[in-house]
Amino acid sequence: MQYKQIKTDFSLNKITHKDQLFAGDYTIDPYQNCEFGCLYCDSSSDKTIFVKSNILEILEKELEKTEKGTIIVGSVNDPYQRAEEKFNLARGILEIIEKHGFPCHILTKSDLVSRDIDVLSRIDNCMVTISLMSLKDSVSNIFEKNVPSPKIRLQTIEKLTSNGIMAGLAILPIFPYIVENELEDIFKSARAHNVQYLLHKHLELKGDQKTCFIDILRGLYPNLVLKYEELYKDSYMPKKDYILKINEIIYNLAKENNIKNRV
Repeated sequence: MQYKQIKTDFSLNKITHKDQLFAGDYTIDPYQNCEFGCLYCDSSSDKTIFVKSNILEILEKELEKTEKGTIIVGSVNDPYQRAEEKFNLARGILEIIEKHGFPCHILTKSDLVSRDIDVLSRIDNCMVTISLMSLKDSVSNIFEKNVPSPKIRLQTIEKLTSNGIMAGLAILPIFPYIVENELEDIFKSARAHNVQYLLHKHLELKGDQKTCFIDILRGLYPNLVLKYEELYKDSYMPKKDYILKINEIIYNLAKENNIKNRV
């Protein structure tokens, strides 16, 4: 993996349609591509991380004339991937967000976010969502092997909430036929770690990503290949009845465990 510093002409992207999942108005990504290399991500094969070296300067100017709204930090690529240890752009972004009084929502898989608790605690209406796709190391190590373990991620949420920061969990993405039997245990673990909300979204397989992922399944879960081909036959999303079934299960588990299923 190599880093290449680049200049950017803008830092914020305005969300033009209502964000139902993360409730944001703008997005910002300090890095392009991601070192975590999760097998379900369409940037998993890229070997160069582009570092937006002037993003802090650009953001400072933009926020002076931007209408208030929630900024999602890390909408495409993880803001707390390993590059952040060297370049500190995510922390710099948060400091500017705090200075200008904007709310923010951080999306990450990394426990490195806890490094910035001091800044997070000063931001009004700040929340952190940490995602996982399974509680089992045996599954996580296959699909997201470069990411902190599920246990560490849950402990990170607990650390954030114990410091007064709104923090939740996202089952993202939900892998059909692989993690459904874990959903009840995920909610129990979430409750035990003081998770304040739990979000979810189904696995999407767009364009060449579908072909690549089916090939991965052939090597890892050959018995599921035909099921996936049928489930995703007509779209990059699973069939509607599957989505509705999962939504109902999540809704009922959230109610049973007294955990909100939206932000």
